[in-house]
Amino acid sequence: MDESTTTNNNKCLNCSSSLENTFVDLGTSPLCEEFVKPENINNGQQFYPLHAYVCDECFLVQVGEYVSPREIYSDYYYFSSYSDSWLAHAKEYVEMMRDNYGINQESFVVEIASNDGYLLQYFKKEGIPILGVEPSDNVAKVSIEKGIPTEQLFFGKETASELQKKYKSADLILGNNILAHVPEINDFIEGLDMLLGNKGIMTFEFPHLLQLIENNQFDTIYHEHFFYFSLITIASIFKKHGMKIFDVQELSTHGGSVRIFVTRESNQDYQVSDKVAKMVSIEKEKGFLDIDFYRGFDERVRQTKTDLLELLIDLKKQDKTIVGYGAPGKGNTLLNYCGIRRDFIDYTVDRNPNKQGYYLPGSLIPIFHPDKIRETKPDFVFILPWNLKDEIMQQIKYVRDWGGKFIVPIPAPVII
Repeated sequence: MDESTTTNNNKCLNCSSSLENTFVDLGTSPLCEEFVKPENINNGQQFYPLHAYVCDECFLVQVGEYVSPREIYSDYYYFSSYSDSWLAHAKEYVEMMRDNYGINQESFVVEIASNDGYLLQYFKKEGIPILGVEPSDNVAKVSIEKGIPTEQLFFGKETASELQKKYKSADLILGNNILAHVPEINDFIEGLDMLLGNKGIMTFEFPHLLQLIENNQFDTIYHEHFFYFSLITIASIFKKHGMKIFDVQELSTHGGSVRIFVTRESNQDYQVSDKVAKMVSIEKEKGFLDIDFYRGFDERVRQTKTDLLELLIDLKKQDKTIVGYGAPGKGNTLLNYCGIRRDFIDYTVDRNPNKQGYYLPGSLIPIFHPDKIRETKPDFVFILPWNLKDEIMQQIKYVRDWGGKFIVPIPAPVII
């Protein structure tokens, strides 16, 4: 890889303070979506440090930019439409914005990181004008083929200016799991400021740092996710740009997320709800403004690695067969940090045909169609996207027919 695509000056990507406090050190790992083609199986992969720090000035937890987003998203394999529960989540969101926030056929809705059009399709069905902004060429093409107007570009201040001239100001800007993906977070928010109408609102969803810590979700840390936000930290970043978070919702998605509602501080149509103050108060009580609070997480993660390896070693000593389900980014962090390869997991499966026939990055575990599980009848299915465990166990409940069981690794390894 060209050195120009990598950088790490160990400075906070928000406030430029020196990063000296470790949150968790997960060793080294390849990019979690850099799946390996069969013809490249012996070519090797680039591994990068996966070391998360916490800034002692703004308390932003971050991995740092080792690889540029343009390198990460040049050929991307994550397609949102392959999760039924995520599609249902998107549909419910559209109905809420229509019913509660007056988003209608006179509105203009822009989604940043619109992926394959999984969400905007529901606005389209309502006859609401939409625009998707998606940096990955292969994913954007799928969206366009669905009839979703999509601009294939990286969003920031410069591109926002172009979009504003080409289209118009947005009444609603939304982004699901995008704030963590943009290392130039301040440039990104400046772009939002340019594109948002004077009375417009924005919503963003992201995994809550509180849930990550309390539920030991260390595998949600990977190079594509530069940041891990508390409400306190993200509110302070928006405030720098004249924005206020006026409401917040707790969600079950991705192991525990929050949806924030943002508008300009000058917009008096929306007053800050009590829920915002309550969540900030909870975070303060937990210690989110105390650097010592963050320092115990690393040891807890090491213990989870030990417990998981002991479980797998015990099962292999009993000659049990273990296969995986899913090929999510979080699974690759988990497997590479714990050193789990084909000596433990024979293969994994995934509903996404774009991943089938490839190998997981780092571990080089092969990926098959889910039907492979019926064919081989393994003793255990290791669920890598543990946040979807209920959905997955229902989809492949036939595993129980031959006495098969499930392994869920997070928050602690357990057999179900």
